Amino acid sequence: MDENKTRSKHFLLLVYQSFGIVFGDLATSPLYVYRSAFAGRLRHYQSEEAVFGAFSVIFWTLSFFSLFKYAVFMLSVNDNGEGGIFALYSLLCRHGKFSLLPNQQASDEELSTYQHAGYSNRSVPASSFRRLPDRDKKSKLALLILVLMAASMAMTLGVLTPAISGEFSVFGSSVLLPLGFHVFLIPLLCVLLLSLFVLQYQGTHKVAFIFSPVVLLWLLSIAALGVYNIMHWNPRIYEALSPIYIYRFFRLTGIDGWISLGGALLCITGNMPLCYMLIFSGIIIQVAFCFFVYPCLVLQYMGQAAFLSKNFSAISLSFYASVPDAVFWPVLVIAILATVVVSQAVLSATFSTVKQCHALGCFPRVKIVHKSKWIDRQIYVPEINWILMVLCSAVTLGSQDTTRIGNAYGIASMTLIFITTSLISLSIYFVWHKGLALALSFFILFGTIELTFLFSSYIRILQGGWVPLLLSSIFLFTMFVWHYGSRKKYLYDQNHKLPMKWILTLGSDLGIVRVPGIGLIYTHLANGVPATFSHFLTNLPAFYQIIVFVCDKTVPVPFVPQKERYLVGRIGPKSYRMYRCIVQNGYKDVNENENEYDFENALIMSIAEFIQLEAEGGGSGTPDGGSIGGRLAVVKSSENFGKRFGISKSNGFEGTSSSSLNITSSKSATLVKFKTRVQLTLVDTRYKDSFVKEEVMRLMEAKKFGVAYVIGHSNSKAKWNSPFLKRFLINIVYSFLRKNCRAPSIALSIPQTSLIEVGMNYTL
Repeated sequence: MDENKTRSKHFLLLVYQSFGIVFGDLATSPLYVYRSAFAGRLRHYQSEEAVFGAFSVIFWTLSFFSLFKYAVFMLSVNDNGEGGIFALYSLLCRHGKFSLLPNQQASDEELSTYQHAGYSNRSVPASSFRRLPDRDKKSKLALLILVLMAASMAMTLGVLTPAISGEFSVFGSSVLLPLGFHVFLIPLLCVLLLSLFVLQYQGTHKVAFIFSPVVLLWLLSIAALGVYNIMHWNPRIYEALSPIYIYRFFRLTGIDGWISLGGALLCITGNMPLCYMLIFSGIIIQVAFCFFVYPCLVLQYMGQAAFLSKNFSAISLSFYASVPDAVFWPVLVIAILATVVVSQAVLSATFSTVKQCHALGCFPRVKIVHKSKWIDRQIYVPEINWILMVLCSAVTLGSQDTTRIGNAYGIASMTLIFITTSLISLSIYFVWHKGLALALSFFILFGTIELTFLFSSYIRILQGGWVPLLLSSIFLFTMFVWHYGSRKKYLYDQNHKLPMKWILTLGSDLGIVRVPGIGLIYTHLANGVPATFSHFLTNLPAFYQIIVFVCDKTVPVPFVPQKERYLVGRIGPKSYRMYRCIVQNGYKDVNENENEYDFENALIMSIAEFIQLEAEGGGSGTPDGGSIGGRLAVVKSSENFGKRFGISKSNGFEGTSSSSLNITSSKSATLVKFKTRVQLTLVDTRYKDSFVKEEVMRLMEAKKFGVAYVIGHSNSKAKWNSPFLKRFLINIVYSFLRKNCRAPSIALSIPQTSLIEVGMNYTL
């Protein structure tokens, strides 16, 4: 009995927490839906039948999309609990073979988060259409562009949401303020928006506890206002719940009514968090939405319609005009707080979108900040934050018209919703392996209605609708060029790998002096030896005793369990002391390490564990194309991982300190050793195999002398005889992005005091 009570309390607590994170955007839609719907020629239809019809359109739009499509259907569409555009794309990449990610390996499929029950059926016969991604590579590129288009629209919403929410909340005070005070509203709004962006670096963990009560109080307030307006102004509004009023509405308004759909759709623009914010289970979101959020919204829309049917002249500020004077200021304060919560949630979603694009190789390198004290997987991207701040301020100051921002907001939201429907239709066929007829039926059922809303939105391009198209085009172009240039560089590396026969002819010392220490060489290749390694062999008189080729790659899964993150293998015979380590990350994984020593120690322990597994004949994986008799092993699957080691702090130095070193072609460059403040010690030295003990002891000895991080500093140029478009994209656009984004060492969180940069020219 007590256990059931505990579970019930925990369930209700999660339902309560979901209000502040998931439903803020949807809950604040009543601020601007009626104003946007009646912004055009529809305002000339000042009759009860027109208002009743508009409410009927809003009610059935909210019910059909928010209640039926999202709360019932789309919450079951997830990738290991994660929803949204990239979850759908990840599923299509894994089960539909649409992936363009580099370094795809058979070992990826062995991850516990790779397969999903019911999402793949290998016994289903492959039809000619299902084999399309294998036969036509352009289909993969087309899907990627579609996903990037959705991502660019999501980033655009990060610009528009704070602007539209802030304007409609702050401008509500103009209902009771004297006319002379209206001039202060724009500066007040700008201060509010600037404060929101400036405080992003602090994280939301300190104020997140007030998000849920603010949204909950807001929902209760608008529901109470709705009931009051229904009873006070027009109790007959319940009749408009019948869909017959939709027919009467379009019969009365004709083409003007169809154009007004672009404003009515704003009632569902907050739907995307329902499928993005799956940190809560589907049943929790369904209970919160169906039994609380949805009824509150319906009551509010009914109440506003009842008020407008008797006060049509108040349409410009329909929500605030319907608020009784006695409670106006408390409602205004709650509205402002609610819009701050909404803006914060959308900004967090925008940072997450950028991070996922970056993980998939489709966004320039940025600094991704995550602190252990922050909310789980909450991140902050400084560059994007300031860009959004500038754009949001420009939109707010440039328009000063809530109708234009509403038009822009509707186009961005509806485009994102339609692309999501398209991806789900593809997932039904390629991921769940259902019939083509079912996939088409889903698209026709939802897609045709969404296209109707979409076309009505695009009618308003000249009235502010061009803003999201311009911003999303810039974002899309940037992401595509970065993906294009990065993929060309990867293919260059893949085609210019050093042959193992050549390395073997150099002998175990590689033709150079091997000095104490460990050199971590970062490469995009998951197999083979990169061409940059030849620069060391030809330009340096010495290199480190232990060489580890590190490949930090993204797997099309939301996250990789820590015990499955490291794949370790050997390159060449044991006497070469060369290893390969593949660090596997999901597209939503964030770096939890507090400093570089956490990574170094995990890497060293993984190599030591691999040496032990190799001697025992254990480990699982796929043959490494560049190794001699070696295999990649998931070393952390061992139960005894890390038990032989201990971590201690040291105030001494194991070598000389140095700043970063840039190596180009000078043979006079020397190697340096770096200070180590955290020591990894081998506590248990009992090994059955003396050769294993010797190799592990050498590894630990090298670790004491320090770890150096070696990374490429590249310069990319297109071939002189390449087409003009390629030369323009590579030589100008991609080069500009590469020079003005974060350095690879910053993006990978590599300590600058241990960095060695290697110059590399790419002719693409």
